[in-house]
Amino acid sequence: MDTTPPNSSDDLGIPLSVVIRDRLKDASHRFHANDNIAAFLEPGDLDRLQAEVERKMQGVLESLVIDTESDHNTNETARRVAKMFIREVFHGRYVPQPSTTEFPNVSHLNELMIVGPILVRSACSHHLCPIIGKVWVGVLPNEHSNLIGLSKYTRLIDWVMSRPQIQEEAVSQVAALLQEKLQPDGLAIVMEADHFCMHWRGVKDTEAKMINSVMRGVFLKDANLRREFLSLLNNRK
Repeated sequence: MDTTPPNSSDDLGIPLSVVIRDRLKDASHRFHANDNIAAFLEPGDLDRLQAEVERKMQGVLESLVIDTESDHNTNETARRVAKMFIREVFHGRYVPQPSTTEFPNVSHLNELMIVGPILVRSACSHHLCPIIGKVWVGVLPNEHSNLIGLSKYTRLIDWVMSRPQIQEEAVSQVAALLQEKLQPDGLAIVMEADHFCMHWRGVKDTEAKMINSVMRGVFLKDANLRREFLSLLNNRK
């Protein structure tokens, strides 16, 4: 059943993606591949955007000279890919930040905490090939810090990673989000991942991984704390 309201952009022949772009530009809001644009979507937009992606993906398949009418393996591929992009692998662009309950640090915890490994899935924004890896989070709270449940780390990190990314920027985004939520004295993020843009294409290197880190607060200043975090992390890999 079509739920598109009368006089919508579809009825006027204007693609919804153009309408959303205009909203973003009018607000001077960036919409790079790894940006979240949920605040600029209206009810029903995701359904219509998914339908638009499906139509355009069908055109891609036709340009690849794939007979989707008689090939039973691909006659639903455009629909599947559109759903995958909008609802699954890139959903972090289109949905609001997951709600999290923050608890006060009533016990005045001030010792190093490590969360991980957290399995993450993303995609390289250069080729839209998968990035599959693990993230570790080190937190040094203070008496004024907020605390969040273990599952909330996973949800927040998944929200950031479920967008086309380059790994270096993704880790920085995760660090900025957790720093804002927790307000700790120190924060450390380490990510190790396989990049299928190397495994699947190009040099086809199946062994290489990328490891990078972001250190904030006392992790930058205190070499002993940084060494403790990295040592504990390496012992758990």
